[in-house]
Amino acid sequence: MIITFIKRFSCFWLLVFLQAFILNNIHFFGYATPFLYVYLILIFNANMSRYSLLFWGFFLGLTVDIFSNTLGINAISTTLLAFVRPTLLKLFASRDSADDFSPGIRSMGLGPFMRYVSVAVLIHHTALILLLTFSFTHPLTMLLKVVSSAILTTLCVWGIDTAKK
Repeated sequence: MIITFIKRFSCFWLLVFLQAFILNNIHFFGYATPFLYVYLILIFNANMSRYSLLFWGFFLGLTVDIFSNTLGINAISTTLLAFVRPTLLKLFASRDSADDFSPGIRSMGLGPFMRYVSVAVLIHHTALILLLTFSFTHPLTMLLKVVSSAILTTLCVWGIDTAKK
């Protein structure tokens, strides 16, 4: 149990620093920014309690906000992702899978995992970009930012999960 917590905590800080100091400065064509820190919420065990998932989501988003100076936008978006994650797992995980599996390509299969990640990332990014722009004056630009960032983040999550042992 303590080993699992140490792994989560080290992954937490690695993703926070990667997001705050490297990925926040990447803007492909001025639209797409990878938000890789959501990977931590996506790979928690399926049997994790909703309260601890919400705590991890809020704390992860708040920590990214502190380092990125974004005033709680990531905390709100990541807490929303943590809230809808159990429902998404029920939708996309196979019915005969164990209750204590960790979502991933090896445990879910490529198709279900990518659908799960795509929908989860799209929900997170929609909330995040809506809160960042806080305006509907340029809906096509906002939609382009959401979709391009979601595609880029999904590809990064796929790459990391494929490279995992």
